[in-house]
Amino acid sequence: MFEYLFSTFLLQGAIVSIEIAALAMVLGLALGLVLAVMRLSGRAVLSSVAWCYIWFVRGTPLLLQLVFLYDALPMVGITLDTFPTAVIGFALNEAAFSAEIIRGGILAVNQNQIIAAASLGMGPLRTLRRIVLPQAMRAILPGLGNQAISMIKGTSVASVIFVNELTFRAEQIVGQNFKFFTVFAAAGLIYLFMTSLIALAGAALERRFDYTRERSASTAVPVRQTERPPLAELIADINRPHAASDSATPAIVSFNVQKSYGERQVLRSVDLEVRRGEVIVLMGPSGSGKSTFLKLVNHLEVMDWGEILVEGRHVGYEPRVGGLRPGRNLAKARAEARIGMVFQHFNLFDHFTALENIIEAPIHVYGEDPVEARARGLRLLESVGLGEFADHLPHRLSGGQQQRVAIARALAISPRVMLFDEPTSALDPELVGEVLAVIRGLAGAGMTMLIVTHEVRFAREVADRVVFMDEGAVVEQGPPSDVLDRPRHERTRRFLQMVDEQGPLC
Repeated sequence: MFEYLFSTFLLQGAIVSIEIAALAMVLGLALGLVLAVMRLSGRAVLSSVAWCYIWFVRGTPLLLQLVFLYDALPMVGITLDTFPTAVIGFALNEAAFSAEIIRGGILAVNQNQIIAAASLGMGPLRTLRRIVLPQAMRAILPGLGNQAISMIKGTSVASVIFVNELTFRAEQIVGQNFKFFTVFAAAGLIYLFMTSLIALAGAALERRFDYTRERSASTAVPVRQTERPPLAELIADINRPHAASDSATPAIVSFNVQKSYGERQVLRSVDLEVRRGEVIVLMGPSGSGKSTFLKLVNHLEVMDWGEILVEGRHVGYEPRVGGLRPGRNLAKARAEARIGMVFQHFNLFDHFTALENIIEAPIHVYGEDPVEARARGLRLLESVGLGEFADHLPHRLSGGQQQRVAIARALAISPRVMLFDEPTSALDPELVGEVLAVIRGLAGAGMTMLIVTHEVRFAREVADRVVFMDEGAVVEQGPPSDVLDRPRHERTRRFLQMVDEQGPLC
């Protein structure tokens, strides 16, 4: 057996098996990724084509697929050797299985990550490459590792079209000396050695893409030992590029905005104007449309009717006959609008450190110099009191720290407007104060902000105007002293009484 184990004739067959498997795996993964994206596409035609391909290939034996290719290609004028025919057959088969593995990995990634990437101006392909796939790899790799092992073993099927791989060569030897056990045992050990190498490589890749694993010391970010830079200076730097804009133009204007999900109407004819440097607090019961309105401002949702202008321009809409229609390059429109958004559940990119979260959009969306973006990111982290946590992954930070990183990330794109969607509701009471302190600093520095919150005392302190919403409509609005202390509408009084009884913290 050991004589055959090191037989040049069998080892050459093993090399052929590896070549077929490697080439087919690469081609199959590329096609599988395309099929997975097609399956996830909102376009029914693309999704249906991908589903039909996967259904057919997974439902028919690989052996029959190889025989079909071997006999069918010459009939259409394509004559290939047995080796490329095997590679094509295995690749087409692998694509169907890897597509579902990749799709499952993509679906395992929190969809809020995609929304956060969109709010930073990242397009679908960049989001897939930079945000989704790196996180999906943890779920994808085990399945692909099994597929690679099955591929190596499955190359024995290629013998049906006379590919001179390992099993075919073992059969040739057995046909001469009839030593079935000895020859096939040696071939089995060679297969075991090859699959073991693949298993080890898969384990190494899983460690490589395990973003929860501690980073090595060499990747740590040196923190500058400086005093915390005041937020006012950073906001002045952020506002400087926008200083040339017409100061008389409101920051946000909405006209008759309406939005429904199915038969449920979430927003009903919302009219609102936000002046530059103004801090508007949106209050109201859950389901009143506050968060939906914020998403419409940044075109994270599509309006059913109405119009929203940011700095006098539509975000991702083009005038058409009969009204506005979403434009073709929505990611570019969001990037040009420069609207910073902070979410209720932080939505930090889990595979990036705090600093990497902050510099991702400036570098990869806005094309800033990496060195300058890194230095500015450190300043932003220091300004929110987290300079020493620059190299920490999100799961190592408290909720309050994660939210402050999220605020710094939104500020890194030099926003004209900041949107806050209940930034403290997911925090423990002890952590609320540190986030509100940063928002107070932004308000004091003159940042234009639209804030959804139930923090009454905080709203009274920082808001220029409070807007109370209920059932998708603006019930009343005005200075905090009027709306919060002397509400005119009965619905507003009942809501404030309920909030006072629950005792929200600030």
